[in-house]
Amino acid sequence: MKYQVSIFNDLTEFLNEIKDRTGYDLKECYQCGKCTAGCSTCFAMDKTPNQIIRMIQLGMRKEVLESKTIWLCASCETCTTRCPREIDVAKVMNTLRLIAQSCPEEVKISSEVSDVPLMSKIFLWTVKYTGRLYDFGLIALYNNLSGNFFKDMMKGPLMFKKGKLSILPHKVKNIKAIKRIFKRAEELSE
Repeated sequence: MKYQVSIFNDLTEFLNEIKDRTGYDLKECYQCGKCTAGCSTCFAMDKTPNQIIRMIQLGMRKEVLESKTIWLCASCETCTTRCPREIDVAKVMNTLRLIAQSCPEEVKISSEVSDVPLMSKIFLWTVKYTGRLYDFGLIALYNNLSGNFFKDMMKGPLMFKKGKLSILPHKVKNIKAIKRIFKRAEELSE
């Protein structure tokens, strides 16, 4: 009997963690597959969105957090819009990314998507300090921090010549408002 209780606790622990973090009870999902049917990046995923939800229901924490799917989700919210149970699947995927990043000793991110968290951090950093995407800074920081120093180096001059790339960032007028948004988001995530 103790063994059965232990398995049940393992199953519900991850499910409850997701519910606490997102506000959505994934037991409500009845696997209709509409989230997967509408997913624009599903073709590149190792598990479909509804499979990820089912794996959470089954308490498969490690398998879910090591999945490429959570990193390939584009957060377009098509899945969320289509869900008849009104589960914000995109929010669940984002929460899974945050959990995976917060426990690097527990989770091994696939080498195929291992640079996605780095790109995400750099992207957010450029938006935080300029108010918008700073392409040149994003590319330079990413190449430097990922060790791909010369990746796409020959494309830079062509993009610069066509006016698609600027050396200096263009800041928004009210950068203080952007910083307040980031500060508030950081407070909410703690």
